[in-house]
Amino acid sequence: MKQAVHFGAGNIGRGFIGALFSQSNYHVTFVDIAEKIINQLNTDEGYNVITAAEHPDTLAVQNVSGLNNLTQEQAVIKAIKEATYITTAIGPNVLPRIAPLIAKGLAERVKASDENVYIIACENQISATDLLKSYIFDALDEETKAHMINKVFFFNSAVDRIVPIQHDQGSLDVLVESYYEWVVEAPEDIPFVEGMTIVPDLAPFIERKLFTVNTGHAVIAYFGYLKGKETIDQTLRDSDIYEQVQQTLQETGKYLIKRYDLDREEHEAYITKIIERFKNPHLNDSVKRVGRAPIRKLGPQDRLIRPALEAKKAGLSYTYLAKAIAAALLFDPQEDKEAMKLQANIHEYGIEYVLKEISGLEASNDLTKEIIAQYNALKS
Repeated sequence: MKQAVHFGAGNIGRGFIGALFSQSNYHVTFVDIAEKIINQLNTDEGYNVITAAEHPDTLAVQNVSGLNNLTQEQAVIKAIKEATYITTAIGPNVLPRIAPLIAKGLAERVKASDENVYIIACENQISATDLLKSYIFDALDEETKAHMINKVFFFNSAVDRIVPIQHDQGSLDVLVESYYEWVVEAPEDIPFVEGMTIVPDLAPFIERKLFTVNTGHAVIAYFGYLKGKETIDQTLRDSDIYEQVQQTLQETGKYLIKRYDLDREEHEAYITKIIERFKNPHLNDSVKRVGRAPIRKLGPQDRLIRPALEAKKAGLSYTYLAKAIAAALLFDPQEDKEAMKLQANIHEYGIEYVLKEISGLEASNDLTKEIIAQYNALKS
């Protein structure tokens, strides 16, 4: 049986990428530090993926196992040596931590085999696989890198599937939305994986997804939190927030249409479909989960700052994006460490400092001024 190694045994890994490999007759080795999940994968050797719908479908995922990368390094290296695909869904910030182990596995692999291996980082970040590649290469000598040519291939991808917080913590089963999209920038002749869409140029797909799905999700979460809402679908029933989401996605949409020459009607239909997905009450997705880690989400290349800067550069409106950024700066649930760090920095240094440090925005930038004006209006 073909082998896939997937770093990240969380809900996205099990409920999306790992499930697709299993459907494609791969044995999936999940690599993670969550000892309980790893042990349960090895005991149960399977789990169910259940769609969040009025009449849910259940997919039985089989041929899976787990390894702990902290305590089973050699076993992970062995799995890498035998894999056709190596994928991740662990969060962009964790990529530098697992790259040295992947590098060790690849170094041993290319010495022993000429078989191709394909590496894809399935993260919510532009060019995540390029980042992973750079971290891996930092851990390799020049001779090993030379041996990897025409053996080890790195492909960027865009992933889209809503996986809410799971309430049955004792089960490996995962609740997911029915819709999913996995787009990979790669040649057509790579080994088949069910549900993987191959494209020659990923940029339009990843920006369309990031600046519609991720931006829209974040806007709902941050405004929902400010109004005391619990879930995403509940938040969208608020007409003022619904209008904010619509207008924000109109701003990102105008940039995307101009940048990639997208069909206007098709993109409008895409926005409508995305908002309908957010309305799904069966997901019961919390605003705190979707809004978590605001420092990362306010990064210069992420879902709020990047489209606002691009819209400004293109001479387009960014008022609603600025208001969404201001709402993110007010996100302060006590249990969210990043949110607490963000609030501490705002309190100690002020908004201008925070926008410069985490978002790369200069005080003189008109976007900075608009964000501060919106922040003060929301706070008053």
